[in-house]
Amino acid sequence: MAVDVLLGLQWGDEGKGKIVDVLTKGYDIIARFQGGPNAGHTLEFDNIKHVLHTIPSGIFHKGSINLIGNGVVIDPIIFKKEIDKLVEFGVDINSTLYISRKAHLILPSHRVLDAASEAAKGKNKIGSTLKGIGPTYMDKTGRNGLRVGDIELSDFKDRYANLVGKHEQILSHYDFEYDLKSMEQEWMDAIEYMRTLNLIDSEHYINSAIKNKKTVLAEGAQGSLLDIDFGSYPFVTSSTTTCAGSCTGLGIAPNRIEKVFGIFKAYCTRVGSGPFPTELFDETGDELRAQGHEFGATTGRPRRCGWLDLPALQYAIDVNGVTNLIMMKSDVLSGFDTIKVCTGYMHNGTEIDYLPYNIEDGQVEPIYEELPGWKEDITEIENYEDIPQTLKNYVSYLQEKLGVPISIISVGPNRNQTITIEKISASV
Repeated sequence: MAVDVLLGLQWGDEGKGKIVDVLTKGYDIIARFQGGPNAGHTLEFDNIKHVLHTIPSGIFHKGSINLIGNGVVIDPIIFKKEIDKLVEFGVDINSTLYISRKAHLILPSHRVLDAASEAAKGKNKIGSTLKGIGPTYMDKTGRNGLRVGDIELSDFKDRYANLVGKHEQILSHYDFEYDLKSMEQEWMDAIEYMRTLNLIDSEHYINSAIKNKKTVLAEGAQGSLLDIDFGSYPFVTSSTTTCAGSCTGLGIAPNRIEKVFGIFKAYCTRVGSGPFPTELFDETGDELRAQGHEFGATTGRPRRCGWLDLPALQYAIDVNGVTNLIMMKSDVLSGFDTIKVCTGYMHNGTEIDYLPYNIEDGQVEPIYEELPGWKEDITEIENYEDIPQTLKNYVSYLQEKLGVPISIISVGPNRNQTITIEKISASV
């Protein structure tokens, strides 16, 4: 059996959680492969909104296994609170959730380091969610980190104390007040709870499942333009958000990957600092934010909004090897007389149609094409044949420009507000 991958193609917040939830019924295993509680995957059904941070978005389907892979970083406190909310809705965590022993733990001192580092940057801050993600991945690559499997070892508390000691030494160089002791007891209690969960050797588990013809959907967090290597560095996250991350974050070989589902909004958004060539600072940007309810699911911060950026989107498609596109929030564009699409940039006096090395302010100027908008309310439409012709034209225009089929469009936040253009099935 092969593995399909689902990931975001912009700066995150594309709507991955909803689509994973929609597609889960076709897969045996949903596996998160990177990121941590900086993610906010929103699912909406039965008039209830659920926001998942660490747990895979297939968790509400009784027939699926949800695996947190080795590439994920876990804050035990946030993780336990997330599980507690799921249990309230009758989710059987014991039979559906598995955690890799090789996933790294976010310590309270990681969160303090994150806050101290961001505060010290001043105007140059990168827009961290202050969840301790960056410092945890730094310890991982620096070979200092604590992993989930360590909580099963007899010397775990010694390992914890040694790492905290290193963190306190680093913190001594910052002018930053903190009270670590007040944070530790809740963290240790959450560790005790984690010991009761299904901790597994995930790379063995998932490869055995593949050999036994189980279908797997790898779920990414954040977006491709936040990738540590290929994103708008240094305003990026600390993990590999591209398709390559599914291999290192789950322990699967590249030749196991079959389909790559790339999710994008019908426009663009970004949270926090960093370059954003098509950002709108006018009433149109405010209208997109209001109609799209563009506020971060994790931080609550207002998202910056702008028109769709095709060079950036094409870049993400190429880096990931996307086979199927999924367009989200097409309903948000209802009511606009015209819709703009960035088709290239002016860069150093030359017109280009690709994403260059430097897209910081003043380095690129977007070049737009205008398309007719649609006025109709499309949130109740169930079939592609019934959507406005101008929206069909928008879909056709994007498919022609990008060279990849758009298989699904979303017309609202609920799982039922999803229109299939081309049926997607699990790779076998």
